[in-house]
Amino acid sequence: MNGNLEEDKAGDSNEVIIDAELSAPSPAITRHRPRWRTPLILLIATCLSTYVTGGLAFSFALITTLLAHELGHYLQARRYGVPASLPCFIPMPLSPIGTMGAVIFMQPGKGDRKTLFDIAISGPIAGLFPAVLFSLIGLHYSEVFKVDEQAAGLSLGEPLIFKAMVYLTFGSLPEGHDVMLHPVAYAGWVGVFITALNLFPIGQLDGGHILYALLRSLAHPIAKLFLFASAVSVVYMGYWGWSLMLLLLLWMGPVHPKTADDDVPLGSIRIALGWLSLFFMPLGFTPTPFILP
Repeated sequence: MNGNLEEDKAGDSNEVIIDAELSAPSPAITRHRPRWRTPLILLIATCLSTYVTGGLAFSFALITTLLAHELGHYLQARRYGVPASLPCFIPMPLSPIGTMGAVIFMQPGKGDRKTLFDIAISGPIAGLFPAVLFSLIGLHYSEVFKVDEQAAGLSLGEPLIFKAMVYLTFGSLPEGHDVMLHPVAYAGWVGVFITALNLFPIGQLDGGHILYALLRSLAHPIAKLFLFASAVSVVYMGYWGWSLMLLLLLWMGPVHPKTADDDVPLGSIRIALGWLSLFFMPLGFTPTPFILP
């Protein structure tokens, strides 16, 4: 698949994208009311950087998806009385998507096991709906083209769920053909990818929070295994574009801190929903999201 953007050749082959909540002290949560000026400035800057990258439709769809994801976390944190910053977007000009995602900061040690689960899972659920919706709408306006008739540009990796949506829209593509994504479909693709990336069951990523809520201390060896496998993939399989993300995960560490009460039961519905959300990770993730010619 190809992103229909003029700046397609900008950026690394694998862009690092961050979109998670961090349980770490931050100046943004030292007051009862979250500060809004810095998040607002970062939001405007990210709107501009995504607009320059892909145009108005792309920017609107992507910002809407990222905002839905972060508001899912933020509103649940407010519901449970956990101090949290407003979503802080990270503009990234001259990259394939114009942003490195967004992050909120939460005060550590607040909330029990169920609180952690609800805050963690609300982001991926809230962000996945607009991501899939924009994918389907954008694919409706996308075009199938013959590969050798088009100028070389940035190609996208194909997560399984996006492949399925392409098949539902166009059926089986003729040999030597591909889909030129409409900017809205491209934003949907990014949203699906970001959701899956943040469901990796490591540390402070959404998947790390969810796995700890499900298994408590038994989550630690699984998180360490995933982190080790990620490091092996970067070093031995040549996925060097993920180096920054790997360093960030190493810095955060795979071991999740305890909640205020790890013994609070989740209930069967939350347990089922938690495992289903983690199983989405291999469906929406691709290790080579951006492939330069």
